[in-house]
Amino acid sequence: MHALEKILAKASGKSQVQAGDIVTAKVDFAEINDLYLQTLYSFYEMGGKRVWDSSRAAFVFDHYAPAPTIQSAAIHKEMRQFARENELTYHFDVQSGVCHQVMPERGVVYPGMILVATDSHTTTHGAFGAFGTGVGATDMATILITGELWFRVPEIIEIRLEGEPPTGVYPKDVILYVLGQLKADGAVYKAIDFTGSYVRQLGVAGRMTICNMAVEMGAKTAYMQPNKAVLDYVSQRAVRPFTVEYTDPDFVYQEQYIFDLTSLTPQVSAPHSVDNVHPLSAIEPVKVDQCLIGTCTGGRVEDFAVAAQILRGKKIAPGVRMVVIPASQQVQRTCLERGYLQELMDAGAVMAAPGCGPCLGVHEGILAPGEVCISSSNRNFPGRMGSAQASIYLASPATVAASALKGYLADPRPLLID
Repeated sequence: MHALEKILAKASGKSQVQAGDIVTAKVDFAEINDLYLQTLYSFYEMGGKRVWDSSRAAFVFDHYAPAPTIQSAAIHKEMRQFARENELTYHFDVQSGVCHQVMPERGVVYPGMILVATDSHTTTHGAFGAFGTGVGATDMATILITGELWFRVPEIIEIRLEGEPPTGVYPKDVILYVLGQLKADGAVYKAIDFTGSYVRQLGVAGRMTICNMAVEMGAKTAYMQPNKAVLDYVSQRAVRPFTVEYTDPDFVYQEQYIFDLTSLTPQVSAPHSVDNVHPLSAIEPVKVDQCLIGTCTGGRVEDFAVAAQILRGKKIAPGVRMVVIPASQQVQRTCLERGYLQELMDAGAVMAAPGCGPCLGVHEGILAPGEVCISSSNRNFPGRMGSAQASIYLASPATVAASALKGYLADPRPLLID
């Protein structure tokens, strides 16, 4: 079996599972964000009285944080009340940050677990050797009542990433390149196992970026075999004992793809589809109005470090807005201590509260008709960050910072060499 199959088998009390099997598995942790108040209504409609385990469920207020409207404030109020009534151990309020960042920081994500959340980018947690997947309100209500959910064991494909990319090429470039090759339907309801020499040496932040965007290929979940960096990270934080699962050497993947990264260049996803990926060098130097560094894909310490390196002692281009949003309060504190955020603000950037920011298109930097944004986020559909008549380009934080400096889509490599 694959490690993911072993996780599902163990959680469902079976000795063996394979692709296509339907299993009912115990969930180790459930997370509900502030888009999903309906989960509470479904919970009561289905006869729910109390959450099955108050230490294994959490609310995270990140999409509407701090509340930008009266309606979102009312949503927060109802969810806070539910959290109090059920005595939830974990409740991450508006000061905390994005769910996919704050949960690993708090130690509720670890290898070998099943994590289910009301967010499609829960594939992020494959970076830690977990089975992470997103569900809707009704399925989540079922989990809150019973602690279990049915799963179809997914087919598993291998994406092998080999070699060391050149300077100026980052994990975001890698996953954009893969997306451009396999397209948005390349892994529908399948699991992606990222393997290869590049993955084996990759740090926690880079692993999270790549697994995060697996869902943009339609993947049900993602996986990376934990390396020393991951094990060191979770060993310092995990709130429960954990077991690392390993794929059997005779396991046969449904599909295999191999990518050599040694000559990869910075990549850009052009409007209006995530898989509309091109080398940056093949894109016209489009003028940008806004540059965003943040979200669950590109708002970690490493992302602000490289942006600060590029913009240190410089000013962003006239007429350009640069918005920086740490993925969590902990990231914000670390970046303040290291001076990254001060350097970015000195360059002309504005910092918003930790959270999703404008990624969903509700506040803190949404776009007007006709505007162009280059972003470290994960989606560029029409209307994703405000007006449906705006255009969003996706790129690495380094490319975003270089573009803010130049005022148009720009290659970060000359600036990093300087």
